[in-house]
Amino acid sequence: MKITNVQTYFVRPRWGFVEIETDNGLTGWGEAVLEGHCSAVLACVQEMKTYLIGNDPMRIEDIWSTLYRAGFYRGGGVLMSAIAGIDQALWDIKGKAFGAPVYELMGGRCRDRMKVYSWIGGDRPSDVGKAAKEKQDAGFCAIKMNATEELQMIDTYDKIDAVLERVAAIREACGKYFGIAIDFHGRVHKPMAKVLAKKLEEFDPMFIEEPVLCENMESFAEIAACCNIPIATGERLFSKWDFKRLLNAGGISIIQPDLSHAGGITEVKKIAAMAESYDVALAPHCPLGPIALAACLNVDATSYNAVIQEQSIGIHYNVGKSVLDYVHNTKDFEFKDGFVELPKLPGLGVDVNKELVIEENKTPHEWKNPVWHHADGSVAEW
Repeated sequence: MKITNVQTYFVRPRWGFVEIETDNGLTGWGEAVLEGHCSAVLACVQEMKTYLIGNDPMRIEDIWSTLYRAGFYRGGGVLMSAIAGIDQALWDIKGKAFGAPVYELMGGRCRDRMKVYSWIGGDRPSDVGKAAKEKQDAGFCAIKMNATEELQMIDTYDKIDAVLERVAAIREACGKYFGIAIDFHGRVHKPMAKVLAKKLEEFDPMFIEEPVLCENMESFAEIAACCNIPIATGERLFSKWDFKRLLNAGGISIIQPDLSHAGGITEVKKIAAMAESYDVALAPHCPLGPIALAACLNVDATSYNAVIQEQSIGIHYNVGKSVLDYVHNTKDFEFKDGFVELPKLPGLGVDVNKELVIEENKTPHEWKNPVWHHADGSVAEW
């Protein structure tokens, strides 16, 4: 079997899909995108086409190594996201060739279903108590929300109090044991992150996410020493070498590699194993589409330290189109009692609605994240 063609597609709301075709009729799908830089990533996929055409798609490790190591410059969001989408598509082909879900080719599952959480609150969260209760009533046992609006390096305590009030509203609405994940989103700098983390302790959060950016990963241990809340991070890291530095820096309880950013299934499976050796949990980042979610679930299925899975059905970013619009097998992605079943179809487990993908690609999206400013006019972290 040989690779004959590589197609790329822009699909709303902000995603990029990759389709790899072979000479025996099998095709594989991947999701290659770096939110806000979809054009760059899909162009990079096309640039890598030279290394793919004519090669055997079953040699995933060899192709991955070639894409990563054959270029003098390597790593980073664009290159690794392009590799990630290609890698997912190759695993999809391989699973279809053997008539089995991808996780069966990686040692088989170590669990029967995967716990999931749902997003609430948007970029500037409000009415989160009511929103969390609605998710609880829908069967979820955990949610995630953005903690705060923009914060200066040193800011006022009214903003801290607003965060505490929102989290208190969720705890009051949903009870003591409902899971609350609080995403700082890199908007908070170390001085205020330490204050906020300490004050949030009383609400027993499931975890706090990105209390500071991974650019300042040496600060995680210091923040962890200020509170008894698990710290999660990793969505802006792109390789096992990035995660090696993170794990060695300490202070982290949960890693969140993104299967569409961090080199795909091949790389994240290795990252997950590295984290397990540090007694660190896995909760893959996935505010993306159905192919990315399916890739995550295949890794979750085979990773003992996987604890919960992000998914973007109903997330505030999804305007115009959503996750299940692009799949025919929607029932395979139904949530029950806060869990989702593992993929059932051969390959990644996604029956892609190609007709809709082609139609969406006729009017490529140009999604960009908001640009925020502080009161003094300086650029704020979004």
